[in-house]
Amino acid sequence: HADLAMALTLEVQTALRPQLRVLVMSATLQSQAVAELLGDAPVVEGGGKLYPVQTQYLARPRGESITAGALAGVRHALSQGAGDVLVFLPGGGEIRAVATQLEDRAQQDGLQLHPLYGDLPQAAQDAAVRPHPGGRRKVVLATNIAETSLTIEGVTTVVDSGWRRTPKFDPNSGLTRLETVRISQASADQRRGRAGRLGPGRCLRLWSEARQASLLPFDPPEIAEADLAPLALQLAQWGTSDSRQLRWIDPPPQGAFEQARDLLAALGALDARGRITDRGKRMAGLPLHPRLAAMLLAAHNSGCTRLGADLAALLSERDLLRGSREKGPAPCDLEERLSLLRAFGRGDKRQVADRGADLGACAAVVRSSRQLTTMLDSSRGSSTSAKRTVNAAEAGELVSCAYPDRIARKRGGSHHRYRLANGRGAALPQGDLLSSHTFLAVARLDAGTARGRIFSAAALSEQALRTRHQDRIENAQRVEWDPSAKAVAAFREERLQALVLSASPLRNPDPSRVQQALLQGISLAGLECLPWTRELRQWQARVMSLAGWRPEEDWPDVSDPALEESLDHWLLPFLAGFSRLSDLRGLDLQAALQSHLDHKAARRLEEGAPTHLKVPSGSRLRLRYQPPQPPFLAVRLQEMFGLAETPCVCWGEVPVLLHLLSPAQRPVQVTQDLESFW
Repeated sequence: HADLAMALTLEVQTALRPQLRVLVMSATLQSQAVAELLGDAPVVEGGGKLYPVQTQYLARPRGESITAGALAGVRHALSQGAGDVLVFLPGGGEIRAVATQLEDRAQQDGLQLHPLYGDLPQAAQDAAVRPHPGGRRKVVLATNIAETSLTIEGVTTVVDSGWRRTPKFDPNSGLTRLETVRISQASADQRRGRAGRLGPGRCLRLWSEARQASLLPFDPPEIAEADLAPLALQLAQWGTSDSRQLRWIDPPPQGAFEQARDLLAALGALDARGRITDRGKRMAGLPLHPRLAAMLLAAHNSGCTRLGADLAALLSERDLLRGSREKGPAPCDLEERLSLLRAFGRGDKRQVADRGADLGACAAVVRSSRQLTTMLDSSRGSSTSAKRTVNAAEAGELVSCAYPDRIARKRGGSHHRYRLANGRGAALPQGDLLSSHTFLAVARLDAGTARGRIFSAAALSEQALRTRHQDRIENAQRVEWDPSAKAVAAFREERLQALVLSASPLRNPDPSRVQQALLQGISLAGLECLPWTRELRQWQARVMSLAGWRPEEDWPDVSDPALEESLDHWLLPFLAGFSRLSDLRGLDLQAALQSHLDHKAARRLEEGAPTHLKVPSGSRLRLRYQPPQPPFLAVRLQEMFGLAETPCVCWGEVPVLLHLLSPAQRPVQVTQDLESFW
């Protein structure tokens, strides 16, 4: 947001308000780069009051887990002095693991353990920040939420694991992956400073001084790793379709920006020329990610604004349900969360809490939902939220409007693995009740490595899918190689991007596509699946021999690797009418191979690398070519009587290797110098 605000402010200053003065303030900014962007603006530095902080490096053994290293650091800190301890860890998983390991020590020493991360209820966050009312010593286990904006009273020691968890957006998949990475030097300094806010302190870094020197000076800018759909929508509303027209501190990556515009077009926010639509303007007016804004507008148009607002709030606020070590991961079903919201709205707070929901999160979602409903109804001039009875089963249909690329179909033979419309794989936790459904609309997932992990989704009926996304369903022909049948398979399909909704055999597929699929099968099986004969292998050897003997001439490369590389050039035209490997017995391989040579080259092949030689006895004997060696001729000794010199090929340049045999066909001599032999 700050990058975008700066870019738009500079354009206003350039085009509309040259007298506009700009002041940039930050505690961690790379000031020189910003000063240059502002035309070498002066830099004013104000040093805040910071008490002295003693820094100690405690390098951990290679391969030790982050959790184990943090436990060792906390125990060291507790044994070295008084005061509260602030521990920086990458995420909630490590925080819960460290807290579990420290429970016995906490009970023994009267310590208070407090987690601190963004998804915690506000009351729990407040308890972590404030001193304990009874004066008990605290250990606060925090993510980088405590790095800059919070002052935690009583902290005199910081234990820094040196890691952070950050979302990285992949424009190729449209998904975000959480990665655990090393912090930067700037982050390490910020964390260290937490120990000296209210008095002298110390910082225990769980890495070496050598590692400290190798850390990046600053964290990569968020704009380089974020989902840029909100930014692209704001720029479209501003009237800019090309982000490169603006001046940026760090320009948005072009690939991610183009992916964001493609998504906006799919959501109906941009027209075919890339300009913002009326729908896009309404989306930009809602305080939501464009995906959720599109969903809310779809709900409003369908007469179920309340359901859309509930879903938008659920997906924007802290999750109502949290997994635990004892109970396992939270259920993924969004309809379960909607049911909890309805119970909360009826005042059944005891029931909601017994079902494992966070009451504070429920209140926040209800408050946000009411605001969105009021905002949307007032902007349209009338209320449509009560036009008809709303079924919670419509949740999947609405979620699919926000995440059309994440409509998922269960993979055949799997209980919990799904294929997304964008082609990626994703999986539900083992045993999740949603796995009984064939289609899902997935809202939250981590991109993962091999496949994504689904955190929240809603069941989607095929009928609702076809009704809502009818204009995106395509009828297509699929012609591909079937390795198990060793044949070309052809189907007529209904597809929603990468998802096959229905398939039936295709009777008369496009012959050119059949040939291409068969070519793929041949490539996989290798050249040995073709109907080679001894004569054809010798033809190949003859051409290769001349190519080696006469490199200055333009002889084609007909080696096996070269033939495999160029199958589509020499073999494809001869595959008409074939669809199975077994059919290739009828292939005219000789004609296909000889297509490498024109008439002149074919004649020169016969002259320079003949198939046979006539010997003095009158016999016409077959030559054997074996590049890069000279060809050899197996001949009985007495049939050579009368020939004084060794016969040659390649227009007299390459002597033939003679295998002279006895009358019993046993070797007598191997020579290329017949004259010396005589």
